[in-house]
Amino acid sequence: MASSSDHTAKIIDGKAIAHTIRSEIAEEVRGLSEKHGKVPGLAVVIVGSRKDSQTYVNTKRKACAEVGIKSFDVGLPEEVSEADLISKVHELNSNPDVHGILVQLPLPKHINEENILGAISIDKDVDGFHPLNIGKLAMKGREPLFLPCTPKGCLELLARSGVKIKGQRAVVVGRSNIVGLPVSLLLLKADATVTTVHSHTKDPEAIIREADIVIAACGQAHMIKGNWIKPGAAVIDVGTNAVSDPSKKSGYRLVGDVDFAEASKVAGFITPVPGGVGPMTVAMLLRNTVDGAKRVFGE
Repeated sequence: MASSSDHTAKIIDGKAIAHTIRSEIAEEVRGLSEKHGKVPGLAVVIVGSRKDSQTYVNTKRKACAEVGIKSFDVGLPEEVSEADLISKVHELNSNPDVHGILVQLPLPKHINEENILGAISIDKDVDGFHPLNIGKLAMKGREPLFLPCTPKGCLELLARSGVKIKGQRAVVVGRSNIVGLPVSLLLLKADATVTTVHSHTKDPEAIIREADIVIAACGQAHMIKGNWIKPGAAVIDVGTNAVSDPSKKSGYRLVGDVDFAEASKVAGFITPVPGGVGPMTVAMLLRNTVDGAKRVFGE
């Protein structure tokens, strides 16, 4: 067998794939505008002034502008009451120009996230977190109106890279409501054999070594080592962890949950961090918004 040092995984370029998808979406939005005289609308609700949340919201706003989706930005103070936030969501539910509603998480401690997500109309739940959408995702033969953006982006990266899912062994590292859980349900729907690795799993290394597909979403910098990866496996790294790096102006750099340098000598396919899953999440949000609008326009 050739030494692993001369092998390099095929890089799954999420940035380039997301760019292609955004061009496809822009064309669709133009078509909808010509045919119906209306464009899809996305409302983004942000509570408080967390720097990271504001960065995400700006990215989403720019992406909307780029493809022709109308943005509705709702900024509320940190101390807003849960009742006021819910009434704002209800107002957006009844606004016919809004086809998608996204409430930027995390919310301040005094607000019950479940109550807010449950208040979003299922027809406008572009984040795919409404319990009815997640419930349908979990059930055989049911289709949710929307799939959560990051999990949907992960599967789209695999599909557009020609990675077969059906019958393959997939290991999802992490079980969060936002990524780990829904991505494992999506893989199951795509006929993979799915194992979830979490903080109470015994010998995660042995389980990950069996995987044809690894989705890493545990939020632990470089937890997954190169020698944990089965040769030729497809590795999708959802993690974005800041590690200190004095050579950078910011004093830190972003790394994934997988040791990229080591894993790329073994894997068949791998996503970089940043530039892998991140751009896809935004592209899928745009896709969901357009799909929501198309249902309303009778397409």
